[in-house]
Amino acid sequence: MIFAVVTWVAANGMGERDRVIMGGENGRGVNRMELLSPKVDFVFKRIFGAEENKDVLVNFLNAVFEDSGEPLVADVEILNPFLDKEALTDKLAVLDVKARTESGTLIDVEVQLWNHRDMEKRTFYYWAKLFESQLKEGESYFKLHKAVTINVVDFTYIETDRYHSTFHLREDTTGILLTDLAEIHFIELPKLRERSVGFERRLVRWMLFFTAKTKEQLEGLAMGDPAIRKALTTLEFLSQDEEARRLYEERMKGLQTYLADMEGARQEGREEGRKEGRKEGDREARRALAKNFLGMGLTVEQVAKGTGLTRNEVEAIRREMGDDQ
Repeated sequence: MIFAVVTWVAANGMGERDRVIMGGENGRGVNRMELLSPKVDFVFKRIFGAEENKDVLVNFLNAVFEDSGEPLVADVEILNPFLDKEALTDKLAVLDVKARTESGTLIDVEVQLWNHRDMEKRTFYYWAKLFESQLKEGESYFKLHKAVTINVVDFTYIETDRYHSTFHLREDTTGILLTDLAEIHFIELPKLRERSVGFERRLVRWMLFFTAKTKEQLEGLAMGDPAIRKALTTLEFLSQDEEARRLYEERMKGLQTYLADMEGARQEGREEGRKEGRKEGDREARRALAKNFLGMGLTVEQVAKGTGLTRNEVEAIRREMGDDQ
């Protein structure tokens, strides 16, 4: 039994670079339509978490496992095919896809749209929750099976030029594997764009599916690849469905509100930091002046009055000066 978590994270929310236009000749005409982005967690869940798309999810997972030399899966049972519409407006809600393979493998596919800047902690926390969820109170540890997290991110994160990094629990010196129960993947899309890669790798094709900018690019990827063809068909259907687009906009509004709140908090933090920095700089300047006054032979009282420091602070500075001599 193997557990897996797949996380999609986009660097800076949604923008022009996330749009795919399809339509008439040269993208013009009455049939022109903007495709929803498969990088948005709502869309990702509808493509990979639908009962009728189990084969698409299996293909994507096997693309990841194949690229890292891990065992492949043959089939999955999707455990949460229903979408909680209330979660769409909750900016902190997680829209995930939970599934189990025919051998008992548990898979949790999680999609995020922003860089939390603590991805290693976040992914390990969700891995731990997934691993712990296997046992009920009083059950034996022998029932525990492998748990895997897969983070697909739209920004560079790991200090390597590889677009796919895989981590296990190993002894630092010898590299001996402690256990195969823990496995973490990072798939970094920008690194793929910076390199010349072939289409023969399934993982590369899926990464290009997420980053495609035109219908022609998507059609090229789908040619000869039934899984991507089916994913594209689902994406086109969702993009033409008014209710799906409405839910998509609700989700985007919640996510963008979160991003705005985070940016506001960072701005406030930077301003507070500047204020604290100014206070600290003023204090250090007064301490330096106090040392000069003490060196000139002024009394503690005179120095305190001239610098605005307290008597105790000046006494401490004088002791420091005595220790340095």
